[in-house]
Amino acid sequence: MDAVLRLAVAADGPAVAGLARSAVETQFPAYYDAVQTASAAEHITTLDTALIDDGTYYVLEAGREVVACGGWSRRNKLFNASTAGADERLLDPATEPARIRAMFVRADWTRRGLGRAILTACTDAARAEGFTRLALMSTLPGVPLYKAFGFTEVEPAQLPMPDGTTLAGVAMERPIEETA
Repeated sequence: MDAVLRLAVAADGPAVAGLARSAVETQFPAYYDAVQTASAAEHITTLDTALIDDGTYYVLEAGREVVACGGWSRRNKLFNASTAGADERLLDPATEPARIRAMFVRADWTRRGLGRAILTACTDAARAEGFTRLALMSTLPGVPLYKAFGFTEVEPAQLPMPDGTTLAGVAMERPIEETA
């Protein structure tokens, strides 16, 4: 069965939150300890509804199930647990990169090109709004996908969760090529 890409709507919220939590709980233990995994499941899987409201968040559906999700933002926020209020300012496409946000793939659907499909849609949409670069803050499980999509590591990072737990992460960027 193929997955169909579409923009997320508010009604997708519960499915997206469930998918995100499941993805963290199944994929993070290979990279983080139990405390870090539990903290991530609590704090980075909360859906940022501004992404849906802005029309920049996608889901991939197979049948009637959401099997992958992710998006981009024109706002100044790198990840869900980052500082409250940071997402209010709109980025300047001429000088700042669009942000890739909240990418999750259900464990039984990994390695099928779903992450790449979402990243391609994000890149195309950001390009259409004048952005020339993409930036993201990756947790360790996401680094291989982003590298395969052309992102380069900018620097390692420590991602503070609201409960005081810290996750290792990587700040990454890539240019958006112009279309022919």
